[in-house]
Amino acid sequence: MGVHKQSVSFTDSAFNFARELVESGEYPNISAAVSGEMARARAAREREKALFEAEVQRRLALPLDAWEPVRTDETITSVARSHLAKLEIAGGGHTS
Repeated sequence: MGVHKQSVSFTDSAFNFARELVESGEYPNISAAVSGEMARARAAREREKALFEAEVQRRLALPLDAWEPVRTDETITSVARSHLAKLEIAGGGHTS
């Protein structure tokens, strides 16, 4: 069985991030930094997927009378927009 070598191109910002990780001592070289960060990202995605699947299963297990109807009289974001507008007014024009 032969070894297949692969090359990958990175954006400047991605390469700089990997280089900073190496320079900070978190990884011994660029290749290890890229592999390590890819493994971290994959683990984070798998955790998020598991949480999402668990939440979907929890909701599907609810009896039908416990489901809340989807509101059709307003947009999904109108409550959030209203809240942000109140924060802006209370904060003198700054939401952060």
